[in-house]
Amino acid sequence: MGLSFRRNPDGTTTGRNTDTGFTVTDTDEEEVERRLYEDAGWDYTPPPPPVPSGYHRFALVDDWFGNGGFGHERYASLRQNPPDGCTPADWGSFALQCERPGGTLLEAVADTVAEIHQRHGLVMNSLGIEKPDEWFGDGKDGYGAKIVAHLLLMAAHRAALLGYGREDLIRLLDATGVE
Repeated sequence: MGLSFRRNPDGTTTGRNTDTGFTVTDTDEEEVERRLYEDAGWDYTPPPPPVPSGYHRFALVDDWFGNGGFGHERYASLRQNPPDGCTPADWGSFALQCERPGGTLLEAVADTVAEIHQRHGLVMNSLGIEKPDEWFGDGKDGYGAKIVAHLLLMAAHRAALLGYGREDLIRLLDATGVE
């Protein structure tokens, strides 16, 4: 079963249950999600309240390709001493649910990833985004920014597995002309 969501140019959101064909459009994105969950027969949990100004909510996941999950010994120190504002979560793999300060979402993610790497020797390589192609260009700190952070972490991790280093990634980024 799949649910898809699309933000429309007029400010509305359209959601569709791809299995039943049920489609709904509304100005309230949460109402669209609630009605799709209802159609799918799933329990709906409303989103948590907004984070304070200057803070960002995100998940970090270690999509490690080895054997082990949340309880694996490689996460023992991180489970016992996560960064401030982060709570360990079992998502079938090790995850952290975080509310962290930062000027932007990418800054908050980068600072958290760096802290984890420095203190625990682990590189969190995902934000747990299941379908990064479902793009919402909603500003520097919205869902679109989470997709960008997710893709960058995933690309860095997979590039390293293939033998590419920092210089290779920087060269590719520089080649795009992004300023």
